[in-house]
Amino acid sequence: MTTQAIEYADADLAAHRSGAPLPWLFSAPLDLGVFLGSALASLLLLWIGGCLGVLHSETPDWAWVPAVLLVDVAHVWATGFRVYLDPAEMRRRPMLYAMVPLAGLALAWALYSEGERTFWRVLAYVAVFHFVRQQYGWVALYRARAGERDRLGRWIDSAAIYMATLYPLIYWHVHLRAFGWFNKYDDGNEFVSIPDLAERIAWPVYVTALSVYAIRALYQWCIAGRPNPGKDVVVLTTALCWYLGIVTFNSDYAFTVTNVLIHGVPYFALVYWYRRVRHDGPRTSSQAGHWGGVLTFLAALWFCAYVEEMFWDRGVWQERGWLFGGGWRLGEWKQVVVPLLALPQITHYILDGFIWRRRSNPGLKQVIDDGML
Repeated sequence: MTTQAIEYADADLAAHRSGAPLPWLFSAPLDLGVFLGSALASLLLLWIGGCLGVLHSETPDWAWVPAVLLVDVAHVWATGFRVYLDPAEMRRRPMLYAMVPLAGLALAWALYSEGERTFWRVLAYVAVFHFVRQQYGWVALYRARAGERDRLGRWIDSAAIYMATLYPLIYWHVHLRAFGWFNKYDDGNEFVSIPDLAERIAWPVYVTALSVYAIRALYQWCIAGRPNPGKDVVVLTTALCWYLGIVTFNSDYAFTVTNVLIHGVPYFALVYWYRRVRHDGPRTSSQAGHWGGVLTFLAALWFCAYVEEMFWDRGVWQERGWLFGGGWRLGEWKQVVVPLLALPQITHYILDGFIWRRRSNPGLKQVIDDGML
């Protein structure tokens, strides 16, 4: 460990022993609500699914609407709220924000022209990368908020969160599951099969990475006196939900309820609080009246999600006429409509790789360093 890293560690230790607040991103109740609360909701839904006999089947409509429509699809549109409805942000990087949708649409059309299987497979792998990186991103934000700069700690944290997601994905590739990420096929799903040797190699790495993280977390709590509970919750809930949803159970329902809630709910909070703090200041973000803003924010996202899913269902899936109405016959227009409908997802996946990087987003760096997020 370098001298500078030791100085940082000593400073952190002194700060926490002197009664400094814990490094929450938002606040203790909100952090625990969106990270731990969403995971507990996932576990509750697993239990409910078992009681109702749907744990090993397709996702029923009563679970699909809140989990997929109101969380998974809606959180995609939150990126537009963060970028395209913020004039200052648009002025800062106009070329990036204009070119990403155009490039995404061109790529989607090119992929779909090669066949539906190719299109959905590529989109599934892009989604996997995005989901994995988001969980790592939460850990990185918590490290930044706590001022954790030591190299060894970064390696331990990175190994833990990456293996918490990558091992279940490797297992999925070895034992192709009965559900797909986006689309379903008679011979499996979007992922390609790989030899079981990959899982046998990944398993001890997975166990070691999480064990080392747990030992270090106990040391930080019990000896060093500088715990980072939010980061611990993210690693624990990610490992638990990804393992249960992919490895333990083999159903669309189990995967859906364990996957989308811990991914989408915290993202809602991040986008809303970041924009509110940046535009209104940290004090207004804690006022009781902000709940009206939260409901307006969510209602706008839910409206966009409903409209998007209405076009998907009427034009492509035709599965939920009770909610979206009768189907349309697209014919050759499907070659155009499907890439257009996938554009919000693609834009969300790409832009998220830019808008939450501290180095290239001075506003985000300021919000974290000033303790407002």
